[in-house]
Amino acid sequence: MSPVLVVEGLAKDFTLHLQGGVVLPVLRDAALVLHPGECVALTGPSGAGKSTLMRCIAGNYGADAGRIMLRHRGAMHDLVSADARLLREIRRETLGHVSQFLRVIPRVPALEVVAAPLRARGVAREDALARAAALLERLNLPARLHGLPPATFSGGEQQRVNIARGFIADCPLMLLDEPTASLDPANRAVVIGLIREAKARGAAILGIFHDTEVRDAVADRRHEVAPLEDAA
Repeated sequence: MSPVLVVEGLAKDFTLHLQGGVVLPVLRDAALVLHPGECVALTGPSGAGKSTLMRCIAGNYGADAGRIMLRHRGAMHDLVSADARLLREIRRETLGHVSQFLRVIPRVPALEVVAAPLRARGVAREDALARAAALLERLNLPARLHGLPPATFSGGEQQRVNIARGFIADCPLMLLDEPTASLDPANRAVVIGLIREAKARGAAILGIFHDTEVRDAVADRRHEVAPLEDAA
């Protein structure tokens, strides 16, 4: 089966401008292959570069070297060299991302936040809102909160909105950065179910799971990200 994602020779540095321009290397020659229907858990100590690798794939960070090849509309595209138009298209149709923190436009109701990925794909507003409401209900977010902006919610409630927005569009590739942080056991179980269903429909999932119970329940294999001093 052809891979959805191939990372080759990826490198990423950070320049600390407030520290005299010191360059901090984080990734060197990172490599990864991800196939449809599998969940790979990124593992490694804190500071090894797991989140940096994921953010490079998501397009939040620009890579300094290497390739990030992603299958989109039947062809492989290099996200490192892709232009802004193609990146927007890929994020809309192919790449879903659940980050650690919910970032949304203030005052937009939770229901609209979750429905936004479907609306961007051209789904009718009524249908998108209905699917958003059903997903929020599955994640045990009370209907009385659906019309309120998530900025007023608790951390766990915001994370459920974040998860619903990430899963609603059935993307072929999902990036999950600690998706169950701040969740109670009942809602962790719901997220495990959503991940398993995504795998069953053929989605490829790359995740960072500090909750080992969740990781062991969904991951098919682990991919170690070693700190640079340990990778030599």
